Amino acid sequence: MKPNARDLARQVLRRVDEGAYATLALSGEIERANLSHPDRALATEIVYGVLRLQRRLDFAIASQAPRGIAKLDARVLEALRIGAYQILFMRVPSHAAVDDAVNAVKRVRGATLAGFVNALLRRLSEKGEPTPPADLRQRLGIRCSAPDWLVDRALEQFEPDQAERFLESLNTPSPFWIRLNPTRGDAEALTKLLKEERPWEGFKVEPGRVEVNPGSALRISGEEVLHTRAFAEGLFSVQDLAAQWVGSLLGAQPSDTILDACGGVGGKATQLAELTADRAKIDSADLSERKLELGKEQARRLGLQSIRFVTADLTRTNSGGLAESYDRVLLDAPCSGLGVLRRHPEAKWRSAPNIASLAELQAKILRSVARRVRLGGVLVYSVCTFTQEEGPAQIERFLRENPAFEKDSPPIPAELIADGALRTWPHRHDADGFYAARLVRKRS
Repeated sequence: MKPNARDLARQVLRRVDEGAYATLALSGEIERANLSHPDRALATEIVYGVLRLQRRLDFAIASQAPRGIAKLDARVLEALRIGAYQILFMRVPSHAAVDDAVNAVKRVRGATLAGFVNALLRRLSEKGEPTPPADLRQRLGIRCSAPDWLVDRALEQFEPDQAERFLESLNTPSPFWIRLNPTRGDAEALTKLLKEERPWEGFKVEPGRVEVNPGSALRISGEEVLHTRAFAEGLFSVQDLAAQWVGSLLGAQPSDTILDACGGVGGKATQLAELTADRAKIDSADLSERKLELGKEQARRLGLQSIRFVTADLTRTNSGGLAESYDRVLLDAPCSGLGVLRRHPEAKWRSAPNIASLAELQAKILRSVARRVRLGGVLVYSVCTFTQEEGPAQIERFLRENPAFEKDSPPIPAELIADGALRTWPHRHDADGFYAARLVRKRS
């Protein structure tokens, strides 16, 4: 039987609870179910809403459960969360949300537990959300639906009111930014073509700002743009605005030799190829052959030929396949990913990242790739996170140990610069949280 939107959401949340990534699980289930556009939107809203607000939902559910929820069956708790989310945060009639949860539990756990779910959700519908505790840490954790370790990190970075704004921003959907491929047309032509296709309701295109390549960033109102002819023909790629700013820091020129270290699936390598009119010599290096294959597919779709994809262990200074020196090196290092939690809300409910271990790995790769920067060359180090250890402290340590390098002023808007480096925040710039420093090799 073909699942409806709520059944599909339950299935996705079950897979996420078993360790799957929400984005991949949701897209896979939607594709298999062949849902209508309204049902796809509903399933997506429920999945991401429940994942983002899980702690807040559990606090509300527990307020109506005399014995608490710690011992509740996983399938029952899943139904309660979906029901509570619809009651408290969606324009769904309470009776519809309650009936759906009751029927879902009755199918898998029987009438007794279904009766418990019915009574609890009806009480929640009548009484609404409970007031969170007065304690700052607990209040922020519940109100902003964040684990304690993430609240602590936010309070290390900001005063309480700013910490609250930051944590709340992680529960808002990320804007959907695309990057124009200037080798295949301009923004006006792309916008016209997209508007002609209009495969979804409420379509909008808004310009963004990337100083080095004006007009390359466009904000789109929905992911359905990936199903357009314009995407298939390589007129654009999907890339967050902050990531585009990181690529622009390198100041790449058509005559350059460039190393894209930890290149992954090729997002920044293809951007650099576009910025240099596909005339630079770019090596995109990564240890994962699967990621490099996806990068090659991206480059083929975009019609870019200046990128060479190289399998390399970048923790080793003698890793084969790479040139001895490059004019410019971009290291988008493996990190805790706390700056992209809006896109991966399930990550915050898994174990806290081992920041110290990640910082050591970053330092090792940074030392290794820095040796390949020629005299006068540029090195950009970036991470999509906000911890001090992975950002400012990492660069301070590198500069102490490598006096041949100096910090250089980033060629980006002043409001994006903090302590001489790019610093973006979801609650301030409506972009992913990135730290990126531009360094120049001044001496041998």
